[in-house]
Amino acid sequence: MFIGSGSARSVLNDSEIRKIVQLGTPLELYRDKRVLVLTPDTTRTCPLPLMISILQEVIGTQANKLDFMVALGTHQPLGEERILALYGISPEARRTVFAETQFYNHRWDQDETFRRIGYLSEKETAELSGGRLREKVPVDINKTIFDYDLVLILGPVFPHEVVGYSGGAKYLFPGISGGEFLHFFHWLGAVVTCPGTIGIKHTPVREVINRAMMLVDLPVHCISMVVKSHEELYGIYVGDYLHSWEAAADLSEQIHVVFKDKPFDTVLGICPEMYHELWTGGKVMYKLEQVVAPGGRLIIYAPHITEVSKTWGAYMDKIGYHIVDYFLSQPDKFTDIPRGVLAHATHVRGIGRMENGLEKPRIKVILASSLSEEECRKINLGYMDYRSIDVDDYKDRESEGILFVDHAGEILHRVKQS
Repeated sequence: MFIGSGSARSVLNDSEIRKIVQLGTPLELYRDKRVLVLTPDTTRTCPLPLMISILQEVIGTQANKLDFMVALGTHQPLGEERILALYGISPEARRTVFAETQFYNHRWDQDETFRRIGYLSEKETAELSGGRLREKVPVDINKTIFDYDLVLILGPVFPHEVVGYSGGAKYLFPGISGGEFLHFFHWLGAVVTCPGTIGIKHTPVREVINRAMMLVDLPVHCISMVVKSHEELYGIYVGDYLHSWEAAADLSEQIHVVFKDKPFDTVLGICPEMYHELWTGGKVMYKLEQVVAPGGRLIIYAPHITEVSKTWGAYMDKIGYHIVDYFLSQPDKFTDIPRGVLAHATHVRGIGRMENGLEKPRIKVILASSLSEEECRKINLGYMDYRSIDVDDYKDRESEGILFVDHAGEILHRVKQS
């Protein structure tokens, strides 16, 4: 179970947060044991410096070892200087309080990172996916976790395009997993579609991840947070990874989902600089797609974005962004493309249909970034020169069918059902 507190109307203070962590993490879990904490990277909003400090005070003084790993999924590794900045650890604290602490990246890009812990059978994948996919899938995970006695998940919960709501077991899968399993469940999320997944608690992908967790022969504890900004913690739930995540997802639904009376012909989403590539900046699309009217346009305003993806950009240049049925209608053409890449392509392009072999996306997706018009056309997205956009022109015009969303990418927007 879990111990926690949360409300959509009030922010928890530091002493309340510390007390919940203490009560929710019994001493016998970590005393004289080796503890590995899994955290988000720079693409997630949460008060990590505060939480790292609390964990050091509560657990670090009693544990045999307290180390940290950035659960990158397939995001770019961070140098130690950036990890320390992310965690709010000063050079002096690194030399003293954290002198014996190890700080890891999940090196998903190195084969030696992983240990195979089992498989999902064809029968299981068919059952969990609702018959959408049927295949035997190996499950690999970062073998570093087996050097520890306890894995502690520390992360925020938001609506998420692949799994429904982020957090919980997602910090292991895909946070520190890899290989075929990662690409399998991302593709499953694409087949279900983003609108059919995001902001829904129990999804086929969540069930697949929870099934994979049964193969992890190691105690896993969880601190699930619900935030509005880096400093505002509205909820914290500490306990087993299933129940703490469930409670956080319930509160996230109250805080991170906005309903509009009608869809908009034009939506301008301001992409925060914490999304430094389109690979993560695509979250602007995921969270706003549902409030764009059919045939309308979503403008992703991101002058700071200069590339699609350092890791996967070559694949995206090759295939471009398309609706899921574009790929499903010609599967043999894309057998050399990782399915996680195909999934990303469909999520950014959005839903649509194929008619007589032609792709008919539901909405137009337009980039106003530092990618050139030629680059945008190459990847099958629209283009606007960000220098031609006066952001203020889009504000306070909802009555005209124009929606402006600042710091887009974390708050899910939906249209009220009549």
